[in-house]
Formats: sequence, C-alpha cells, structure tokens
Amino acid sequence: MLVLGIETTCDETAAAVVERRSDGSGRILSNVVRSQTDEHARFGGVVPEIAARAHVDLLDGIIDRAMKDAGVTYAQLSAVAAAAGPGLIGGVIVGLTTAKAIAMVHDTPLIAVNHLEAHALTPRLTCALAFPYCLFLASGGHTQIVAVAGVGNYVRLGTTLDDAMGEAFDKVAKMLSLPYPGGPQVEVAARSGDAKRFTFPRPMLGRADANFSLSGLKTAVRNEASRITPLEPQDIADLCAGFQAAAIESTADRLTVGLKLFRERFGPPHALVAAGGVAANQAIRNALQEVAAKAQTPLIIPPPALCTDNGAMIAWAGAERMAVGLTDTMEAPPRARWLLDANATAPAGYANSRAGY
Repeated sequence: MLVLGIETTCDETAAAVVERRSDGSGRILSNVVRSQTDEHARFGGVVPEIAARAHVDLLDGIIDRAMKDAGVTYAQLSAVAAAAGPGLIGGVIVGLTTAKAIAMVHDTPLIAVNHLEAHALTPRLTCALAFPYCLFLASGGHTQIVAVAGVGNYVRLGTTLDDAMGEAFDKVAKMLSLPYPGGPQVEVAARSGDAKRFTFPRPMLGRADANFSLSGLKTAVRNEASRITPLEPQDIADLCAGFQAAAIESTADRLTVGLKLFRERFGPPHALVAAGGVAANQAIRNALQEVAAKAQTPLIIPPPALCTDNGAMIAWAGAERMAVGLTDTMEAPPRARWLLDANATAPAGYANSRAGY
C-alpha cells in the first residue's frame, strides 16, 4: 500500500510517501521536511501563531513535491494520514484539514495519526522489529518510557513529572544565552567542558518507578550560573557538561528501571528503541548503548532524519494502522493533547502542559 503522510504538529512542515509491502516491510519513496527554525530563532522558541501561518503557506507546496519525488499520483494512494495531535493546535488543524480535503476529493481513506504513535512505530519502518519492544521517547515536548505491545496497544511505564528532556536542554541553553535551537548547542558546548566542576543533582535516582523529573536540575544550573555571573565561555561549557552528565545519569537509571518493569509485565523486550529529537544527542546515544548492553537488549535508534518530526513516520503509522483495519472518518478531531496510552493518567506532581501527554 502507498500512504501520504502529513506532519504539522510543531515547527516542521513535512510530507512523505511511504510504501508498506505485503510482508510488512517499508520503503520511503519521498520525505520532504521544511524546518521553521529561522522564523522562530529571534524569539528563542516556537511561536504557535507563526508556526501555524507558516504551515498554511508551505504545506501545499511540500505535499506537491513529496508526491512528485515519489513518482505517484493521488489515485494510487491507499490512504492519506495526518498527525492529528498532540501538538500546537493551530498547526495540527492545518495538517489534518488538508488531509481531509485530499481524502474527500480523491475518495481515499483518512487516517488520523497520534504523533507519539508515529514515533513509536518508526523503527519498524527501517528494520524488521517484532512486538513487544520498549520505547524511550524523548523530545522537546515528551519524555516517556512505553511498552509497545502492538499497533494501537501501548502501555506507559514512565513519564516526566515536569519538563520534557528536550525542553530542559532548550531552557538551559536559553539561560546561558546559547543560540536557538538550544539543545544541540548544549551538546556542542559540553564537549569542551568539565562535567565535574559543578555538583548537580541526579533527579529521581534509585526510585522504584520509572518517572523523570528535570525541573530541579534545570534550577540548579540557573543558580550556579547566577552565582558566577558574568559567565566566561569556559563557564558555559562547564555548566553544559555538568548539566548533560546529570541528565544522562538520571536517564540511564530511569531506563534501567523501565526495562525492569517491562520484563515484569511483558517478558524480555525485542529491543530498546529510542525516538524523538533528543535521540540525536551522541552522548545520550552512548548512554543508551550502555543501558541496553547491561540489560542484554538490542538498542535500535532510527536514522537521525526519522528521529525528529517528519512526514515519513506519519505515513508509516498510517500504513501500520490501515494494515490492521484502522481508519478514521471525516469527524476525526484535531487534538492539542492525546494520550498514547489511553489508560494512563497524569502522575502526581505533573505540572507541565506539554510534557508526557
């Protein structure tokens, strides 16, 4: 089957065409992504209204290019999939409405995709991965450990109580006056820093649950930065190195617990999978490799271009859902929040409106 996928949940406008073969394997025919980094850089973060307007201006052209790059016509499509949430509601509306229009005009099935489910299923696009597996989803808006038991069958084992990991990296970058987008800048600065200069807390270390908390660590960085202001370049590098080391140590501990909880409920996972933009951080990747090796579990991380938001992951999730008979009507709503695990609830202490939903 051939599926067109549309992604507009945040600040990437994207479209792709993906083929799902009869044996369950996948092939990307096109994957066009337009980042809005330049539009948001002077504000130091994503401005929802600017993002939505950019999606309106860009999406039609990006879909046209994706279809031409794939060499297919709308009549050949088996379905049109769009990210229907969670995300910035203005952008979600743009993508979902466009998908509905294409589906209606060409009498093609519509699939409203949960953006988090797309991240969860992406590794099955690039390799032959069987269910169940353990997913570590870390991005600017989400930090979760999820048992992926099947298409549409997800159990959240842990989530953030406050800031998402990518959000914490971005906020630390902003307080240290690093350029936007900040997360990658923290990683670069940390390479020349002394991670032992500052003593930062390791949040949630040793707890029996698999939840995360990064707000206190972020505050500790702010306090140290305020104490030694004005900051020299080496101070910034050392603060970034110390912050990153603390975040990684906490993450490794949380994942170790998450894998333990996974085994207790589902048996050994076929893999530990990392997805989301934070998975592009090489230091975090190295830590994940150590966790997986100690747990005697394969580590699978999709290519960097498929870790960040893109249309191919939406198209693939649509294809996976269609393969098990799941399609949607034209009444499918756009959602700012949308739980991946329908039975999950916000944990005690949950405060951040973006993270973990």
